[in-house]
Amino acid sequence: MLRNKNFILTFLTVLLLIYTLPGYSQAEKKFIRHGNREYEKNNFPESEISYRRAIDKNSELPDAVFNAGDALYRQDKFEDAGKEFTETHDMSEDTKKKAASLYNFGNSLLMSDKIKESIDAYKGSLRLDPGNMEAKYNLAYAQDLLKQEQEQQQQQQNQQDQQKKDQQDGQGNENKDQTSDQQQQDEQKEQQQQEISKEDAERVLNALANDEKDIQEKVKLAKAMKARTRTTKNW
Repeated sequence: MLRNKNFILTFLTVLLLIYTLPGYSQAEKKFIRHGNREYEKNNFPESEISYRRAIDKNSELPDAVFNAGDALYRQDKFEDAGKEFTETHDMSEDTKKKAASLYNFGNSLLMSDKIKESIDAYKGSLRLDPGNMEAKYNLAYAQDLLKQEQEQQQQQQNQQDQQKKDQQDGQGNENKDQTSDQQQQDEQKEQQQQEISKEDAERVLNALANDEKDIQEKVKLAKAMKARTRTTKNW
C-alpha cells in the first residue's frame, strides 16, 4: 500500500532536537551538535552516524537515541526507526518525550503498513499528550485507512463466497444432468426389453400356430389314409 509521506506528520521530532544538550559531556554534545547540523541539511545518513557516536559515549542518552530514530525514519528505514522510538519511550521519564516517542513510533508503523499497530501508538501518545494535533490527525488518517482496508477485504471475501457458491451450483446442475441421462438410459433399456419380450411372444405364438397347423395337417392326412384303407378290398 503506497501513501504520501506528507500525510504523516513528524513535527515533534524537530522540536526534540533542542533537548539534546543539557547534562551531557563535551564529547557527547559535540557529536549531537554535528548530528543536528547534518540533519538540518537533510544529510540524514551522516546525522545518524553522529548520533550513534554520541550513544557510544553514553548509552543512556534518550534524546540521542530518539534523534537517531528520526534520522533512520528520514532514510525510509521505518522498522529500525521504530525500534529506536520504542527504546526512547522506555528510557525517557519526561511525559512529553514519551508521547513524542509513541507518536513517531506510530508514524514508523504506519509507513510500514502496520495500520492497526499505528492506531494503538497514536492513542498511547494522545493519552500522554492530548493536545498533540498532529497525533490526532494521523490517528484519524490511520483509522480511515483501516476502514478502507477492511471494506476491501470484505468485498474480496464476498466475491470468493459467490465464486464458491457458483461452483457448487454448477456441480449440482452437472449431477442433475447426469441423473437425467441415467434415467433416460434406463427408460431406453426398459423399452428395449419390452420390445424383446413382445418379439418373443410373437415367436411363441407363431410357433404354436405352426404346431397347430401341423397337427391339423396330420389329422387330415390320417383321415385320408383311413378313407383310402376302407376303399381297398380284401383279397
